[in-house]
Amino acid sequence: MPQEPKRRHSRQRKGKRRASIAIKTYTGVVCSNCGVLNPSHVICKKCGFYQDKQIIIKKEKTKEKNEESS
Repeated sequence: MPQEPKRRHSRQRKGKRRASIAIKTYTGVVCSNCGVLNPSHVICKKCGFYQDKQIIIKKEKTKEKNEESS
């Protein structure tokens, strides 16, 4: 059989436990290369830079294929 709590938790103890459950706001860091707001310690999704170094090489979308087909 499962164990049951021996005593009831007080309102103060319950409140202390629930104090950290509050909704937290998103804090972001501005990318030094392109200026987009990103989560901290994450590579920028737009330009691929992290701490002023290019980590991911992004390919630029070109419109040459659309112009050639017209």
